[in-house]
Amino acid sequence: MKIKSEILFRILVSAAWFLLFLPAGIVAQKRPSARELGLAIGVLPTGKWNAITDVSGIKVGHSTLLKGDSVRTGVTVILPHDGNLFQQKVPAAIYTGNGFGKLAGSTQVQELGNLESPVVLTNTMNVATAMEAVITHTIAQPGNENVMSVNALVGETNDGWLNDIRGRHVTQHDVLDAIKNATGGPVPEGSLGAGTGTVCFGFKGGIGTASRKLPVDLGGYTVGVLVQSNFGGVLQVDGVPVGEELKKFSFSNELLNNVDGSCMMVVATDAPLDSRNLHRLAKRAFMGLAKTGGIASNGSGDYVIAFSTYKGNIVPHNTAATELQMTVLHNDEMSPLFMAAIEATEEAIINSLLKAETVKGFKEHTAEALPLPQLRDILKKYNAIKK
Repeated sequence: MKIKSEILFRILVSAAWFLLFLPAGIVAQKRPSARELGLAIGVLPTGKWNAITDVSGIKVGHSTLLKGDSVRTGVTVILPHDGNLFQQKVPAAIYTGNGFGKLAGSTQVQELGNLESPVVLTNTMNVATAMEAVITHTIAQPGNENVMSVNALVGETNDGWLNDIRGRHVTQHDVLDAIKNATGGPVPEGSLGAGTGTVCFGFKGGIGTASRKLPVDLGGYTVGVLVQSNFGGVLQVDGVPVGEELKKFSFSNELLNNVDGSCMMVVATDAPLDSRNLHRLAKRAFMGLAKTGGIASNGSGDYVIAFSTYKGNIVPHNTAATELQMTVLHNDEMSPLFMAAIEATEEAIINSLLKAETVKGFKEHTAEALPLPQLRDILKKYNAIKK
């Protein structure tokens, strides 16, 4: 009995210390993912982690900035592989759903069809800082001693409602830390990294991820998606009109028309795709955003970055060969991948909402987390979940 009491005491002390040092501005809650809530969005199976890291070799890293009462921002990075990305580029494409944004480096990816840097997501006013950090990271890598041009791919959303965005608090060190600490496996989601200060459908948005694994007879390929959600519309969760039911949606008196802000979507696959078919795949991710009720408003920069990690299609920076041999999936085999991208994007956005905690920040603005008790009741009403 004494041993049990001591264990209980230690647990209570640990919990007390956790609450004492909880970052200011974040209300801690145990928040479920869509699957944990009982939702099964789409029909295709997920990968092991239901994350972009289910695509072999991919790593994700976050740097989260929570300082005082006004700094609520951060950085999220996606690494396509462990090697030197500048020397071993991957096929890539960009799809612009609505161009009110600052996706630095996008034109070279569109022109050459490949990616030579980590994908970095941050806030609008720190794009330049993130670019400098990616350049610093790239030229410091062994083998890049003579590199004199780096195409840093950096996307953003505007987190100025919760974050002192004019303060430009993200530093090169924050970006380099996110790159250095990037890992595979489960991906932390919600109010962290580049999603620390974002707002989605009038609720707290953030980082979300999901994946789909095709059956062997459809190629067995994996599609993974990661999103930074910061946009508006009329929220739908697996087809259920949640925004309507909560009477909180864009262009209603209750929401004060908060629709602008942007959404960054990163789609990865191990299927052997070239830039042309990656562009087609990226278009379908935008359909996933639409299924959640997003409207790509005038002031919302909505972009999709898609890349393939298929090892046989790595593009070497330096080679004596005059021709590049690639394996390319036949157009007729693309449809299952299209469906996978749509489903994974939809679920990633919903996960970004479900996992995000309430955040109070700049000028005492507060973004409330999507209310779980009401959400459960609505989903049960429409037979979307049983529990």
